[in-house]
Amino acid sequence: MQAVLELKNITKEYPGVKALDHISIQFYPGEVHALMGENGAGKSTLIKTISGAVRPNAGSIYFEGTEYGNMTPALSQKLGIGVIYQEFNLVPELSIAENIFLGQKLKKGLTIDRRLMNQKAEEIMKEFGIEIDVTAPVKSLTVAYQQLVEIAKTITGDVKVLIMDEPSAPLTTREIEAMFGIVNKLKEKGVSVIYISHRMEEIFRISDRITIMRDGQYIGTKLTKETNRPELINMMVGRTLEEQFPKADREIGEVALEVKHLYTHALLKDISFYVRKGEILGLAGLVGAGRTETARAVFGADPIAQGEIWIDGKRADISSPKDGIKEGIALIPEDRKKHGALLEMSIRENISFISIKGISKGSIVNRKKDKDLSNQFIERLRIKTPSMEQLTKNLSGGNQQKVVLAKSLAGKSDIIIFDEPTRGIDVGAKQEIYVLMNELAREGMAIIMISSEMPELLGMSDRIMVMHEGEVTGELSKEEATQAKILDLASGK
Repeated sequence: MQAVLELKNITKEYPGVKALDHISIQFYPGEVHALMGENGAGKSTLIKTISGAVRPNAGSIYFEGTEYGNMTPALSQKLGIGVIYQEFNLVPELSIAENIFLGQKLKKGLTIDRRLMNQKAEEIMKEFGIEIDVTAPVKSLTVAYQQLVEIAKTITGDVKVLIMDEPSAPLTTREIEAMFGIVNKLKEKGVSVIYISHRMEEIFRISDRITIMRDGQYIGTKLTKETNRPELINMMVGRTLEEQFPKADREIGEVALEVKHLYTHALLKDISFYVRKGEILGLAGLVGAGRTETARAVFGADPIAQGEIWIDGKRADISSPKDGIKEGIALIPEDRKKHGALLEMSIRENISFISIKGISKGSIVNRKKDKDLSNQFIERLRIKTPSMEQLTKNLSGGNQQKVVLAKSLAGKSDIIIFDEPTRGIDVGAKQEIYVLMNELAREGMAIIMISSEMPELLGMSDRIMVMHEGEVTGELSKEEATQAKILDLASGK
């Protein structure tokens, strides 16, 4: 069988960095070809080369046997190469339907046939198992729904090669299942799917072949059915990882945070729970269950219509994030680039952002205290950077997550809410985040972890609270929690 897409000796160099070093890979029709590697391995540069967004210094791209020396985004799209990037490419002000069919000709005479467009958009979203108003603006959607719109937009075109960069990162089990169904349909039609993910369980389930990259180099390609997790990890990081989820040898203390009968005007109904010092409480549920909304309400980012929040046995009045921070609550948001890290600012500026008053006298910042604070958390959280003055946007996803955490810890937070703590983070960096979470809990901090990754919930949580459509449907101890029980409660049964 002839490869639909072939890369030969692709090389891309930036000043001081060889992002791609003579990469050669073949992609065949009707296969799901997984691309794996740690952050910085070169995966993003490779897919941007295929899509024409990045021009290589050397090497050739062949599509259906024809060589293309100057691939451009317009040409790649014309050839039938579709890309779902990790960073969304949606128009916030336009509706779901308008985004899905943006640039396509759905006309009735000289005008756009909006009725047909909305009908087709509803049909596509129903394939994901979602009933939604497709006339709603994209800016009103959660990250998970925006991801589904991004996928829907790409597959409506005549694609021959579909590149999916971390497509499941913000999705929960139900949405991932629907997405897999669509991937399998595309595969049956002969579409070649290049699937990039850090989630091993997905890779083994959906892919036919797996290519591993490390430090810009091609390490090898394996038939999925002929390899295993330890082998892939060793190929990716050049070492074995002893245990995915580190053992938690910590003492659980008194209740740090208690939420009583919390209601919001939008979604939440009678939410009550508690988390103790030294404990990791997992929050499970499908998209739209209310997990993020619960975190935002407790932190003060969303208004509470009714209910009480108690911290260390005292009732707290929290009506804004400023109040939440003052009470020692930190929220590490799901979208760290949009709501967590200050990307255009340095690591030092990020870390001291919340605690600036504590290192200042009047309006003058004590530069020594500022630098000492940054050094303390760069070392403590093992942030990989050449300098504290490095812009945060230049860091890997895992290190950006650590900067957001450092910012909160510098503000003396005792209760930390992690919303999807390892979204888009590679397997090596994931374990570092898990180790950090355990260390923080061991120090007596109370941790709430919202996660759509079932192994993460089961591996890290001491207890798991399950939500469905704004309500708590159950709680499971670590010993009794299973994937089946969580999904049962998450579906509202």
